[in-house]
Amino acid sequence: MTMTTTTSTPTPIHPVIAQVTQRITERSKDLRAAYLARIEQFRGRPTRRGQLSCANQAHANAAAEPKTKIWLNQAQKPNIGIVTAYNDMLSAHQPYATYPDQIKETALRFGATAQVAGGVPAMCDGVTQGRPGMELSLFSRDVIAQATAVALSHDAFDATLCLGICDKIVPGLLIGALAFGHLPTIFIPAGPMGSGLSNKEKAAVRERYAQGKATQEELLAAESAAYHSAGTCTFYGTANSNQMLLEAMGLHLPGASFIHPSSPLRHALTDAAVERVISLTEQGNNYTPIGHVVNEKAIVNAIIALLATGGSTNHTIHWIAVARAAGILIDWQDFDELSAVIPLLSRVYPNGTADVNEFEDAGGPVFVMRELINAGLMHADVKTVYGDQGLAGHTRQPSLVQDHDGDKIEWLELPVESTNKDVVRSVAEPFAPTGGLRLLNGNLGRAMVKASAVPADAWTIRAPAKVFESQDALVKAFKAGQLNMDFVAVVIFQGPQANGMPELHHFTPVLGSLMSAGFKVALVTDGRMSGASGKVPAALHISPEAANGGPLARVQDGDLVELDVHTGVLNVLVPEAEFAARAPRVLRPSGVDGTVDFGRELFINQRRFVTAPERGASTLFID
Repeated sequence: MTMTTTTSTPTPIHPVIAQVTQRITERSKDLRAAYLARIEQFRGRPTRRGQLSCANQAHANAAAEPKTKIWLNQAQKPNIGIVTAYNDMLSAHQPYATYPDQIKETALRFGATAQVAGGVPAMCDGVTQGRPGMELSLFSRDVIAQATAVALSHDAFDATLCLGICDKIVPGLLIGALAFGHLPTIFIPAGPMGSGLSNKEKAAVRERYAQGKATQEELLAAESAAYHSAGTCTFYGTANSNQMLLEAMGLHLPGASFIHPSSPLRHALTDAAVERVISLTEQGNNYTPIGHVVNEKAIVNAIIALLATGGSTNHTIHWIAVARAAGILIDWQDFDELSAVIPLLSRVYPNGTADVNEFEDAGGPVFVMRELINAGLMHADVKTVYGDQGLAGHTRQPSLVQDHDGDKIEWLELPVESTNKDVVRSVAEPFAPTGGLRLLNGNLGRAMVKASAVPADAWTIRAPAKVFESQDALVKAFKAGQLNMDFVAVVIFQGPQANGMPELHHFTPVLGSLMSAGFKVALVTDGRMSGASGKVPAALHISPEAANGGPLARVQDGDLVELDVHTGVLNVLVPEAEFAARAPRVLRPSGVDGTVDFGRELFINQRRFVTAPERGASTLFID
């Protein structure tokens, strides 16, 4: 692994970014100090195994391979804990089947050992969309964080390698790893599947099917042509947004996100991550615990990366919980103020027609981050897992080259210009002058909207409400021909306390087809829709939610609703006294169909104690 060093005069950080970062730092002062003090308590000790009794070590070493067992029993060499989200149903995680053996072999070559510390659950929102299991989705993030903590609880590891990519899995792994903030940690991605049927064509078939113009066989054929092999889905949803944010936080090796699972470079990057994490241990020469990497500037950089690429709205929830795990407090106002000064530099579906493979080919995360750093729109003076160059070290692309010792990775400079300006652009000529997310405020509460995916002529709507208590009710009304009009779909009781806050993509083809037919429609909900929200203006994550006394529960059919992305306004236009006097709708028993099944009964306490979305929709941090 070859690292190059460059020096240049840094561009001063944008004053708004500096102001928001300082506000976050002041807000988090006491909590962050307590978190860093915990890390210091663990410093300066021998290898973790050196702290274990002989009986402890015997249990931990019993099943190890002979050479590994010798080193483990000596308790002198670094030992890496692997936390994996492998299963072979999720295309993104299926490649991880072979990673532990590769990591173990590589660790031995570099004078260390590695063991699978534990596995974490990994469910797929693509499989559970519109199904009862989707009500477990958001809460699975906190389960993953807890499972990560269980895996690392043996205190037998000197570093961590996290194997995970998709929606809740990366935030959960990251929250869990931050609970062990004294351990150096690197995330190892597996990469996207190759391009298949384009996302635009797939969406068109979905709309035709919703309209009754395509058969189920045609729909399945289209879906299977889009999702066809190992690797992440190729649209820019939460999974691929995860990878962008990890790059911006310096938790990947540079440029690692979107290299295909079968590429020799992918295999080499995994080896390089093992070599690198060993050097970051206390036994190495550059101790870098994850709790020092993930600081206030790194969190701000993650938000900026999300905004500059039009990423998933899920991260306006997830990264609040991630930040809290590192003793840092952020809110939607921070996202909104940063969005006002961060230009949109990429167009990847659903913000455009390209997929993540085209994004990578055009320069990808490396190009975007270089542009932002050079313009003073991202903090460069941060620690990363790559070295002492700060985030500037993450602005070069990995390439596999051959020398007399065999293949090795070199990180090379990208061309000055994007290779495809329809997909990635410079700060000098962005797709839009502001970022992809906006905060909405009004008498219906606070909400987030993904403006980057919505056509400019749909940013403002004033139309009568149609109120639904479930996705199925909206779809049923559409099939009955009751929605051929301008309207605002108000879908309530979809927040975390009501039913776990499932993603609401079951009806997106319906709303999309109505927009295509020329109607002005929008969505207002206390639920969520992720990075695939598409062209429909959607006020998401409304707080307070309807089940917790929120005003959404008092909206009635026919009420005029105003949503304006330009001004950040979200109101129901009903006289204040009349609106306040209304009796709210009452939440039915848990479950979208009034039943308790599919494991939903096991999550009753999560629904009872979960915080609001702007506090991370978390069951872990309730103080």
